[in-house]
Amino acid sequence: SVTPVLAEQLAHPVFISEFEKFLDEEIARAEQDTALFLSSSHEQAFVSVSEFWRNFYSNVKNDFIDKYHRDLIGAFRSLQERGCFDIITCGATHGYFPLLGKDSSVHAQIKMAAATHEKHFHVKPRGIWLPECAYRPRYFWKAPVASSLGQVPFLRKGVEEILDENQIEYFIVDSSLVQGGKAVGIYMGRFENLRKLMQQLEKEDQFKSVPDGSHSVYEIYGVKSSHESKAKPVAIFARDVETSMQVWSSVQGYPGGEWYLDFHKKHHQSGHRYWRVTSINADLGQKVRYEPERIETALDADADHFVQSIKTALHNFKTANGYEGTLTAPFDSELFGHWWFEGPAFLKKIFERLSNEPAINVTHCAETIDTHPPEKIIAIPEGSWGAGGHHFVWLNQDVAWMWEFIYNDEVKMQTWIERYRDSNDTEIQMILRQMVRELFLLESSDWQFLISTQSANDYSIKRFSEHHHHFIQLSSLCEKKASGHILSDHEVTYLHEVREKDFLFDEKRIDFQWFLPAAN
Repeated sequence: SVTPVLAEQLAHPVFISEFEKFLDEEIARAEQDTALFLSSSHEQAFVSVSEFWRNFYSNVKNDFIDKYHRDLIGAFRSLQERGCFDIITCGATHGYFPLLGKDSSVHAQIKMAAATHEKHFHVKPRGIWLPECAYRPRYFWKAPVASSLGQVPFLRKGVEEILDENQIEYFIVDSSLVQGGKAVGIYMGRFENLRKLMQQLEKEDQFKSVPDGSHSVYEIYGVKSSHESKAKPVAIFARDVETSMQVWSSVQGYPGGEWYLDFHKKHHQSGHRYWRVTSINADLGQKVRYEPERIETALDADADHFVQSIKTALHNFKTANGYEGTLTAPFDSELFGHWWFEGPAFLKKIFERLSNEPAINVTHCAETIDTHPPEKIIAIPEGSWGAGGHHFVWLNQDVAWMWEFIYNDEVKMQTWIERYRDSNDTEIQMILRQMVRELFLLESSDWQFLISTQSANDYSIKRFSEHHHHFIQLSSLCEKKASGHILSDHEVTYLHEVREKDFLFDEKRIDFQWFLPAAN
């Protein structure tokens, strides 16, 4: 999955120039560390690691310039065109679909994502990573907080219906939505506050109802939440917990291995990391020097174990059911190279091993539904990857206040588009499109996540408040212009400053019809 925002960022000229500067700075810092270590008798053992970092960033820079010609999107597109994988999309700005107040908002998130995907990859996306793996079936829904939406329940489409109406053929869900049981929050080991939220949720006994356990994560299903729906079932792939946690968990999984680079301890001068995990129980003062030459052996052992676990899981499924199963192992890409520095090398090793396993066919989701379309149609409950499998990470006492602003702005966006979409005034058109961008940015689920995990409270509140403020100010400018008044120089300057700061997604690809219920 390459999200729409990430695709826009990677293709932007500023990223290209700043990334090269970043690499040069990292190389210079490594060289400065080498000089520092050579001058200190008790730190000379770290010279080999500082030289490792200099070579690492030099190789990345060479690949970026010479191998990929500063065009990472083009490199991904080329691999897709060769059939190596199927790039999927996400919500335009990672909006949390089950809690958005209008089906038209979910449509807009998907349509903007599809348009941006086609811009960069020259094909329409066939699959989607639902933001936060969050799904809602069809039912009469009521807004969880007071707002302009009112408190009268109204019929909402299932997320799969909206996906089908936008030609999306498959998505990925947490195992709990198919198999039953509590969702294993994959970030639980990395954010202390998520564990606290989980404990609070258990006390409040808000866990959702779950399937009866008769379904398997090793089968592909079509999902349909209502017989009344005219939409075709959409294929779902369920995350396999056993193999996923081997890679995700920093406690019982591979990233916690003693020889791997420690994520947290950094050099005071350069910020480079020179220490290994040592032990999952070791504090920062107990970490010992990283030894890159030891990594190959550690990776071989973990890759062998991972491949064997896949073989065992699929063998057990076939033995029990009499036919082949499909194992789905999705991961956030930030795990590989960020949380777990050696992760990309691990991926290479497992693909090399799997290619030599005659009993296992490595494939991607689109290829799978082409060759083995789902035969069983099921309904799945509402849920996500989050604590308890529900919406608690994005709707709790710390973040519930945000949804009133989102809902009010959703209503206003629809009203303003109904009033002014047909205006021939270019300034009104410009303002409306910037209102769309601000609403998209306001809807991002990352703001709630960062607050709930206590990762960046002040930053998230600031960004959220700024986007709402810009949305309201722009709506006033639109109304003023539509009433026949001329914008002041100050107002024109403000409009252009906001556009420059929050210019996301091409002007011509934003369609006002998305926000109208009749169009959806």
